[in-house]
Amino acid sequence: MRFSALVETLGSAVQSHSLTARPEEDPDILGPAAITDAGPQTITYLENAKFTPALKTTQAAAVILPPDETLQALAEERGLAWLSVADPRLAFAQVIALFYQPYRPRPGIHPSAVIDPSVQLGREVHIGAHVVIEANCVVGDGACIQANSVLYPSVVLGDRSRLHANCTIHERVQIGQDCVIHSGAVIGAEGFGFVPSPAGWVKMEQSGVVVLEDGVEVGCNSAIDRPAVGETRVGAGTKIDNLVHIAHGCQVGQACALAAQVGLAGGVKVGNQVLLAGQVGAANQTEIGDRVIASAQSGLHGKIGAGEVVSGTPYMAHGDYLKSSALYPKLAELFRTVRKLAKNKGAGS
Repeated sequence: MRFSALVETLGSAVQSHSLTARPEEDPDILGPAAITDAGPQTITYLENAKFTPALKTTQAAAVILPPDETLQALAEERGLAWLSVADPRLAFAQVIALFYQPYRPRPGIHPSAVIDPSVQLGREVHIGAHVVIEANCVVGDGACIQANSVLYPSVVLGDRSRLHANCTIHERVQIGQDCVIHSGAVIGAEGFGFVPSPAGWVKMEQSGVVVLEDGVEVGCNSAIDRPAVGETRVGAGTKIDNLVHIAHGCQVGQACALAAQVGLAGGVKVGNQVLLAGQVGAANQTEIGDRVIASAQSGLHGKIGAGEVVSGTPYMAHGDYLKSSALYPKLAELFRTVRKLAKNKGAGS
């Protein structure tokens, strides 16, 4: 694809962004590449001036830049074709989509699949080898269920949703349209419900359901549990990384992002557009407001107001955390100073 054609296509894909390009630079682009690994006939991107050294050495033919005249001048000096957009990373994601489409099997039902006669199958579905679909399930149009996945009774899988190999979807789970569940994920298993008694732990049956709204993506080996009563719900457009645990009764809002190894205890409420970085943990009944950002390994509890940026365990405002982190290596020196002052005060009294 010529660079000019790529720019034209990208322009329609990111209509909210300002696009510019040098028409005299029109190399043939064969695909995208990271800026440090790029070779001839590839296109790469640069998010900000921090990566200027890489721009000085990249072998790419073209580069997507932010609206930075210094970076643009450097690209011209190196003879690179370039375009400038407000969000280079977003544009690069759309470039990748032009050159790469993930594997999706053709519609059809493998002869080894076991499908209960009561199952409602939509049009153009793919059912892979050794899939098991139990009674009263509903599989929407264009859905894809890959090898060895299991749907317990009364599961609903929405149109165009995809289960990768070895997924387990427990009874009565509702999965919306255009969802993606990656390999090894378990949706709707019983929550961790046990009541202490003089005779030991008494199991509380988990009679609730899990609901994934449209456009949810769940990473490999993640688990979303059903509650004793009511529902565990994940809002539309939320993206969940690998090895995430969402416990019984959690309510996760729309357009959130939960990175790897996030753990939400029972009854946690997460607002919309929340970002939880890797290994964030939230205690029972924590309430996390809209647009909260929690940095990696934060420990959350209580109620966190909308828009807060927090870090640390227990969590604190991110700015305070940075100050505390800077002071922490000096605590031993501070302790020695205080002890010396105390000793001198005692000697002088």
